[in-house]
Amino acid sequence: MISCVVREISLFIIYKSGKLYYTKDSNLPNRQKNRKNSEMKNIRRRWKKERNTMEKKTARPRTPKTAKKPEAQPFITEFDQYLFGQGVHYEIYKKLGAHVAMKKGKKGVYFAVWAPDAARVCLVGDFNGWDREANPMTRLEPLGIHELFVPGMKEGALYKYAVTGQDGKTILKSDPYGFSAEMRPSTASKVASIDGFKWSDNRWIDNRAQSKFQKEPMAIYEMHPGSWKKHTPENEDDPGFYNFRELAPELVTYLKEMGYTHVELIGVAEHPFDGSWGYQVTGYYAPTSRYGTPKDFMYFVNYLHKHKIGVILDWVPAHFPRDEHGLANFDGKALYEYADPKKGEHPDWGTKIFDYGRNEVKNFLIANALYWLTEYHVDGLRIDAVASMLYLDYGKQDGQWVANKYGENKNLEAIEFFRHLNSIVHQRKPGTVMIAEESTAWPMVTGDPEDGGLGFDLKWNMGWMNDFLEYQKCDPYFRKYNHNKMTFSMTYAYSENYILVISHDEVVHLKKSMLEKMPGSDEQKFANLKAAYAFMLGHPGKKLLFMGQEFGERREWSEARELDWASLNDPRHEGLKEYVGQLLTMYNKYPALYGMDDTWDGFQWINANDGDRSIFSFVRYSPSKRNNLLFVINFTPVDRPDYRVGVPKKKRYTKILSTKAPEIGGAADTEPVIYQAIASECDGQPYSIGYPLPGYGVAVFKF
Repeated sequence: MISCVVREISLFIIYKSGKLYYTKDSNLPNRQKNRKNSEMKNIRRRWKKERNTMEKKTARPRTPKTAKKPEAQPFITEFDQYLFGQGVHYEIYKKLGAHVAMKKGKKGVYFAVWAPDAARVCLVGDFNGWDREANPMTRLEPLGIHELFVPGMKEGALYKYAVTGQDGKTILKSDPYGFSAEMRPSTASKVASIDGFKWSDNRWIDNRAQSKFQKEPMAIYEMHPGSWKKHTPENEDDPGFYNFRELAPELVTYLKEMGYTHVELIGVAEHPFDGSWGYQVTGYYAPTSRYGTPKDFMYFVNYLHKHKIGVILDWVPAHFPRDEHGLANFDGKALYEYADPKKGEHPDWGTKIFDYGRNEVKNFLIANALYWLTEYHVDGLRIDAVASMLYLDYGKQDGQWVANKYGENKNLEAIEFFRHLNSIVHQRKPGTVMIAEESTAWPMVTGDPEDGGLGFDLKWNMGWMNDFLEYQKCDPYFRKYNHNKMTFSMTYAYSENYILVISHDEVVHLKKSMLEKMPGSDEQKFANLKAAYAFMLGHPGKKLLFMGQEFGERREWSEARELDWASLNDPRHEGLKEYVGQLLTMYNKYPALYGMDDTWDGFQWINANDGDRSIFSFVRYSPSKRNNLLFVINFTPVDRPDYRVGVPKKKRYTKILSTKAPEIGGAADTEPVIYQAIASECDGQPYSIGYPLPGYGVAVFKF
């Protein structure tokens, strides 16, 4: 028996004999309006009686081997309503939505939608000519779920819900739990089955469950599937998107060549507007039809797993758009969002904020996270805009927000949502990673919920990113006045489990691409960027780089076009790509660069104070104390032919990487490979080696 407490949710979860049981909650706040408490108590009482009767049976007749196992049917039961009402029906997507089913010997599709304040809900679609009156749904109490079985209906049928509010107004809504949707700009849901795909990634999943990702390399390639590569459009309406099945082999070849361990995908869930990049979602359970069907996406994940590439999805539980067919005012009133606009709206973004205090809404989101991790075998989720969820006054002026019960700006319901989410994900899907894009100094984002933390595995290091990029944009002459921007991050590097990120947000909206951020001539830009990437790779933390920045994309990223692959015909771009590949190869090869990311035992400054020359030197130590790495990086174009660097041991130092190498754009590397340390104090160390350090030069030594 395995038990787990989801803290402050007052829920005790017990796995026993392959079954899942839930005890009665003792103090879970009941926030749902219009809930009929007496009916819920009756449901709970009847369920307990049925369960006790079942458990008293001492034997069961064994099913003959030749008997066909009956297929599970999606129809809503009283127990389903009970769990959903408590916010703990983690497979609710198997009940709500559209599901191919059998009823009274007839095959068809079963529909169920939660709309408690609706006066009436009807199913409409191409099967009934979009008649808003032809197929009324039956309301189930006490939660206000509406259901309907349509015999003869098949996969591929288009549908919506005609939801009539208490004011008599009817709006056509897409299915919040729909597994597929029409290609934009159309907005209907589409009946789709996610059953029957033949997965072949068992070894990957088993190994993942046993892995300790904190002690393993993680180099993430952040990419937008619709603009990595595009087909030549056949007409003006053809967006040229790759299907997931086409994309998989090309992407794997590239990622393996470069040395990336994971890909993080932007914009996989269905969204109506390309320019939102997928951060304004209307179909949380539907892989966007831009790139194919749900099973096409399954193929993509399976293919990457077979080639030992992990898949992370951007996930957006912070807000959703106001589009009429989406979640906003779903049943005529605020349902998925907070009813009070001061809590339920983002003034700057023009979007709605989920009601994290409503059980069914929390259930919608937590089940959605588990849906991607379970049904699509995804390896992790990067949660967008965490800070906007944690702070009630995020992006708001005085008078635009409401304080919590303690008079503070913390969203207590969102805090408990994160603890619940991360606890149940880690319990059900061991080895998956939950990543927070949290841009403030909120404490213990990656801390244990039992100790007051939020329970994430990793946090984007936005502080490092901002300081790092500001330094890189400085003219080299002024860098000595900004030296601390490159060293300050080490004062908090171990306060959380971090990922160092250069994401899509940093190469859009007039911020310039990474190459164009660099000062100086074209040659200096390339040399400077190589130095920057070496510093990033040597700094403690996992790594993430947005697509195109690995070969020096010149233009800012746009979702409307593919990357400038033709630039690789230029030896400078090709040399930068080769150099990043060498950095990643080194990263994957040497545990010093990832094995002790969470402790000062893995890092030592040699000289953090050489601001006048803008040179940084440091050591990364391996867990075994063998094959440690010394980094020396020059951030000015000034050559230092008489440079000496202090070293901690009187050993031989073997050069394993240098920007002088011609294959990565250097002129020529005529210097020795091995350097013997001598007893000559330097940088506060008892020994030192001499190395002619060129302008913007990088050298990495193994010892």
